[in-house]
Amino acid sequence: MMKLDLTEHLVSSETIASGGMLTVKRDQVRLPNGHNSQREYVRHPGAVVIVPILANGNVILERQFRYPLHQVFIELPAGKIDAGEEILVTGQRELLEETGFSAKKWVKLGHQHPCIGYSNEVIHMYLARGLSAGQHQRDADESLEVFDLPFEDCMNMIQRGEITDGKTIVALFFAEKYLIKHG
Repeated sequence: MMKLDLTEHLVSSETIASGGMLTVKRDQVRLPNGHNSQREYVRHPGAVVIVPILANGNVILERQFRYPLHQVFIELPAGKIDAGEEILVTGQRELLEETGFSAKKWVKLGHQHPCIGYSNEVIHMYLARGLSAGQHQRDADESLEVFDLPFEDCMNMIQRGEITDGKTIVALFFAEKYLIKHG
């Protein structure tokens, strides 16, 4: 079976807005059928989400207020990739900054594209084990509460709608599959 070429080709591009982390673009594209169309999207530097597992099997989580939705969410530690930074280094930095923990063992679980209709964001997922507690190094604009729960409780909270953050849900499911297979 022959696959159709579904590629859209850039005709022109303009920046609508640019901030400290995000850039909003408006591109004119040529569709596979020869017609032209417009695409608006957000350029994002990429991010890393970490599933930190304590020796007792509990998962380290955070409660954090998220301004766009004006509510507190339960999430895994995560953060954006700084320019020129290696992906694993981002994960290590973010885990320490947000929670105060460092890890001896890091396993790459995969990656996800959370918003394919309007953003180029890629989130890399890691499992972190062999944790050592230390002092967090949060940015001045970060306010969050760190706590831990049994892995099974996290999965139940997803089913009950208490954990709704997409990156957290996907990373926990990836971690669950990894832990079932590798222990």
